[in-house]
Amino acid sequence: ISTLISESIFFLLQVLFFGFGWLFFMRQLFKDYEVRQYVVQVIFSVTFAFSCTMFELIIFEILGVLNSSSRYFHWKMNLCVILLILVFMVPFYIGYFIVSNIRLLHKQRLLFSCLLWLTFMYFFWKLGDPFPILSPKHGILSIEQLISRVGVIGVTLMALLSGFGAVNCPYTYMSYFLRNVTDADILALERRLLQTMDMIISKKKRMAMARRTMFQKGEVHNKPSRFWGMIKSVATSAPGSENLTLIQQEVDALEELSRQLFLETADLYATKERIEYSKTFKGKYFNFLGYFFSIYCVWKIFMATINIVFDRVGKTDPVTRGIEITVNYLGIQFDVKFWSQHISFILVGIIIVTSIRGLLITLTKFFYAISSSKSSNVIVLLLAQIMGMYFVSSVLLIRMSMPLEYRTIITEVLGELQFNFYHRWFDVIFLVSALSSILFLYLAHKQAPEKHMAP
Repeated sequence: ISTLISESIFFLLQVLFFGFGWLFFMRQLFKDYEVRQYVVQVIFSVTFAFSCTMFELIIFEILGVLNSSSRYFHWKMNLCVILLILVFMVPFYIGYFIVSNIRLLHKQRLLFSCLLWLTFMYFFWKLGDPFPILSPKHGILSIEQLISRVGVIGVTLMALLSGFGAVNCPYTYMSYFLRNVTDADILALERRLLQTMDMIISKKKRMAMARRTMFQKGEVHNKPSRFWGMIKSVATSAPGSENLTLIQQEVDALEELSRQLFLETADLYATKERIEYSKTFKGKYFNFLGYFFSIYCVWKIFMATINIVFDRVGKTDPVTRGIEITVNYLGIQFDVKFWSQHISFILVGIIIVTSIRGLLITLTKFFYAISSSKSSNVIVLLLAQIMGMYFVSSVLLIRMSMPLEYRTIITEVLGELQFNFYHRWFDVIFLVSALSSILFLYLAHKQAPEKHMAP
C-alpha cells in the first residue's frame, strides 16, 4: 500500500510539472502569440516535466521515498525519455519548422528536415571526440554516449550563465555601481532632445514648402521619371531652390540622433528610480545581498582558479566537509551523518528551486528579445533544448553536493562517466565567463558617464 501511495504521488507530481510547463508556455512565452502548433507546446511541457522529475528523484533519494529498485527504474525511464526528446525529437522539429518557413523547400520539407537532423547528429557525435568524457568500453548506442555529450553542452551553458550571473548580480544589486544622476542632467538631455525635434520639424516644413512650390510651378508633373528627377534635384537644382535629397539626409541623421537621445533619457530616468529605490528598506536589503554575492563571486573565482591550477576535484560533499571541520574545531559530540543528510536535503532543495527559477526567468527574457510570429516555434524548441540539457548537466554537478551514500544510484544510472572532467570543465568555463563579464561590465560602466557628459 505504501508503495502504491508513493507511486501515485510520483505520478501526480509529474502531472503537476507538466501542467506548470503548459501554463508557463501559455501565460509567459506565448501570451502575445497565437498557438498554431500544439506539438511545440506539448514538447516544451514534457521536457519541463521530465527535467523537474530528475530533481524530484534526487530529493526522493535523500528522503528515502520509494524503494531502491523503483527509484532506479524511474531514473532509467526518465533519462531515456529526456534523451529521446533532446537528441531526436526536438532537433528534428527545429529543422522541420525552419524548413517550413522557406517557401522554396516547402514541398520537400520532410526530406530537408531529415537532412538537417542528420547534420545535427554528425556534429553532436563529433563533439565527444576531443573530450575525455567516457570510458572506452561503452558501445556506440549506449545511453552513456548520449548523456556524456549532452552533459558537455549543458555544463558549458551552466558555467557561462553562472559566470555572468555571479558578476552581474552584485553589479545590479549594489548601489555602489549606480551613476550619480541629478535632475539637472535629465533636464539638459531633455533640452537637447527637444532642440533636435524642433530641428527635425523645421527641416520637414522646408521640405513640404519646397514640394508645394515645385508642384505649383509644374515641376512635379513635368518630370520624365522619378530617377531622373532625383538626379536633377541633386545635380542641377536652380539657385534659391531647396535640395530635397540633402535635407532628407539631414532629417534622417537627426531622427537617428533623437532616438539615441530618447534612449539615453529613459536610461537616466531608470537610473534615478534605482537610486531612489536603493534608499528604501528593500533596496538596502538587496544592496546587502550585492555585497554578499560579490564576496561569493571573488571566492568562487579563487576556488575555480585553485581547482584548475592544482587539478583538484572534491571527494566529500561541502555540507559534510563543513560540519566535520566545525565539529573538529569546536570539539563537540555531533552526529555528522544525521545532520549532513538533513542539511544536504535543504541545500539541494535550494539549488533546485533557484536553478529552475533562474533558468525560467532567463529563458523568458531571451524569448522576448528575439522572438517573432514566424520564429517563435523554433525559438521555443531551442529553449526546450537548452532547458533539458541544462537540467541533465545539473544532475551531474549536484551529485558532488550529495553525501556519498546518495550518489551511488545516480552513478549507476548515469554510467561510468568521467565525472571529474565535468567539474573541471565547469571551473574553466566559469572562470572565463566571469572574467569576461567583469571586463565587459567595467568597460560599460566606464563608458556610460562619458556618453552622458558628451555635448
